[in-house]
Amino acid sequence: MATLRAPRSLQRLVRNTPSRPTQCRPQQWTPTATHLHHRPRRHLTTSTPLLRAEATDAFHSQLSNTPPDFLSRPAPAPVTPQTLTEKIVQRYSQGLAADKIVKSGDYVTLSPHHCMTHDNSWPVATKFLSIGATKIHDPHQIVMTLDHDVQNKTEKNLKKYRQIEEFAKEQGVDFYPAGRGIGHQIMVEEGYAWPGTMAVASDSHSNMYGGVGCLGTPVVRTDAAAIWATGRTWWQIPPIARVNFTGILPEGVTGKDVIVALCGLFNNDEVLNHAIEFTGDFQTMWSLPVDDRLAIANMTTEWGALSGLFPIDDVLKGWLRYKATEASMYKAPSPSASLTSERFNHQRLDELFANPLTADKGATYAKELFLDLSTLSPYVSGPNSVKVATPLNELEDQNIPINKAYLVSCTNSRRSDIAAAAKVFKNVSTTNADGTIVPARIAEGVKFYIAAASLPEQQAAEEQGDWQALLAAGAEPLPSGCGPCIGLGTGLLEPGEVGISASNRNFKGRMGSTDAKAYLGSPEVVAASALQGRIAGSGMYGRPEGWEGVKSGEGDGIAEEERVISIEDALDKLVREAEAAVQEGEARIAGGGSSGAEAGTSTSSTTTKDSSEQRQTDILPGFPEKITGEILWCDADNINTDAIYPGKYTYDDAFSSSPARMATVTMENYDRTFSSIAREGDVLVSGFNFGCGSSREQAATAILAKGMKLVVVGSFGNIFGRNSVNNALMGVEVPRLIARLREVFGSGSAASSPSLSSSSSSSSSAVAGNKPPAITEPAANEQSLDSPPPAPVDKKEKELTVRTGWTFTWDLRRSMVVVREGEGQGAQVWEQRVGELPPNVQEIVARGGLEGWVRGEIGRGG
Repeated sequence: MATLRAPRSLQRLVRNTPSRPTQCRPQQWTPTATHLHHRPRRHLTTSTPLLRAEATDAFHSQLSNTPPDFLSRPAPAPVTPQTLTEKIVQRYSQGLAADKIVKSGDYVTLSPHHCMTHDNSWPVATKFLSIGATKIHDPHQIVMTLDHDVQNKTEKNLKKYRQIEEFAKEQGVDFYPAGRGIGHQIMVEEGYAWPGTMAVASDSHSNMYGGVGCLGTPVVRTDAAAIWATGRTWWQIPPIARVNFTGILPEGVTGKDVIVALCGLFNNDEVLNHAIEFTGDFQTMWSLPVDDRLAIANMTTEWGALSGLFPIDDVLKGWLRYKATEASMYKAPSPSASLTSERFNHQRLDELFANPLTADKGATYAKELFLDLSTLSPYVSGPNSVKVATPLNELEDQNIPINKAYLVSCTNSRRSDIAAAAKVFKNVSTTNADGTIVPARIAEGVKFYIAAASLPEQQAAEEQGDWQALLAAGAEPLPSGCGPCIGLGTGLLEPGEVGISASNRNFKGRMGSTDAKAYLGSPEVVAASALQGRIAGSGMYGRPEGWEGVKSGEGDGIAEEERVISIEDALDKLVREAEAAVQEGEARIAGGGSSGAEAGTSTSSTTTKDSSEQRQTDILPGFPEKITGEILWCDADNINTDAIYPGKYTYDDAFSSSPARMATVTMENYDRTFSSIAREGDVLVSGFNFGCGSSREQAATAILAKGMKLVVVGSFGNIFGRNSVNNALMGVEVPRLIARLREVFGSGSAASSPSLSSSSSSSSSAVAGNKPPAITEPAANEQSLDSPPPAPVDKKEKELTVRTGWTFTWDLRRSMVVVREGEGQGAQVWEQRVGELPPNVQEIVARGGLEGWVRGEIGRGG
């Protein structure tokens, strides 16, 4: 078994803290000045018995005095087992039938507990007002923050900020001004992201709320406007994956290393568009403090997931108790937001802990993956892709010089992260003969930028002396906000530069020039790299003897000889397997198996026609029965929203409100010639995970601005899919067409070919003892801003945007697509069935998008 480590806060801060009183009530605990609540103390043991007695929920004296009929009482009626995700969605769904148990795949009308908007609050407000709304449906549901462009002091930006603040005050919603902190951090530290609830935000990193047991998922601006106006929006419960952690995280390895490794080890879209639930035994989860969980949950976005949910366990309970005590002690009033203690208080925690939500035994998961934390070492992602993850020691051997380092963002810039970075410099500081300390300095020619996740986190770091230690080392402070992480403000990467950041996203061009290289690492690695002027580690990690590689793969990762299963669980498993076998047999008898059309294979036109006539889809008024156009082929996987609509235009509201101007930059970061090649009425066709990345809805509206009404891909990034529906941009997934186009026109995405399998592809190839193949970054990484490992580039120049001469038709009534490969009588024609559009989505598109739907709801008083 791996050696148990002390909590990372103790390793980092080396402070003295009082022992926990054995008979002390949690409500009486008081915080110490060291702020160690982010890394709770714990009792450690050096061995784990293979067999454990079940935990007893009552004392012996209580059991001995139970009523005589206690054991003979009938057990509660069995219900359909649900995952933790499904249970939370059940709580926040509206209009369900009395006996409806929601499951993965269901479309629900969702009323989230909280909805956060940031700098995009004013564009959301303009949508809100344009659809005829005047008063926010539930002001307590909404939170507004200013965090993205806080360094921009132009009158134009300051005017927008004033408009947002005035609107928030007028509507009576909680508002946090520029400099107060990043919205996601505020949601967590102020208690809006509450365990067992669902919170959404118009930003892709709302996954972070899962670190505190809150189901956080992104919505887009139009969704946010709908929630403002009606309190509701739509959501499809995604497939749910369970990621089981085993082992104990070694000293010198952090939560950032965990998620960077996961993104690299499972880089074939295994969790694309999934909701993730992280699990592990008591000791394993105890080695992941809340700050580490927040970092992991935050970057599940980059892993491709829609949420990353941790359990409501003892680690979280300790952190929550501390926050409630802190909130009761420091009741500084805010001129624009309610008191923290209204959300963080011990009475509310007592209610939460009395009946915490947990996943049911026997709940169904779409897939299960595991990672043995004890085999993990520090990892670094990049360059320019989160799907390329390399053990730190391998990069150290390459002696990669850096120009800039960043300790910024909502991912890793809390007080414990700042302390970890400061310790790197403190450990190598020297002392003069007179006893004065000479602080270590960053390497010559390197710039090191720091910005806390929030103002309270910065103040806590200042109280500990860690903020000052980084300034003494030569770091340049920035206001609390997103800044360089999203390519705004001071310190962006220049052409030819190399940077390493503790942030969450290193898409090519996101943090500055597209000719720069960006890596991601933990705060310790970022600080050590700034100190040495090259990618380097802090020296805290020591590889254990006999290490054979990182252990990861499919399943729960528990060796059969160590597996403990109760009789109840064994019987439950047998019953479920029998039920599945019966259902499969009934389906075969009734339907004779799946048809080729349903399986996505080629069928004859006669067979397809017969099948389609049996399944006609009703078409709502205003909804087109067919969409046809020439295929415009963009051969790349993982084309993200930065490629479709560059970030530098996103927050220029005047530019983004002009369809004519948007059309001139559509797909600019993918192919600068796209605008001159594309024509109105074309059908845009691209590879897998199209529209991944940020939640900007301009990625969809820019395509509409170019006169294209339909996008066909191997698979969509989920947020882009939402934006498409909400803005009446049609979209359909046809993997077979992508394979056919690559067969005929050649492929520049060879390394992405595993994506041709579905997201339920096989386990990671990076298992114990196996090294991933070496990655050679292509010139300019031209296939994508985030390619999963970058594909080799052909020697000949690749044409990025191709007019194929092929015709694509989507027959919506028959739920069939028809492809004509060229012109003339000899052109090959083939058909394939696709999924039907559900009624609520069809209605939104028929009304011209979600805004039109909201107008209709307001008009009828909904």
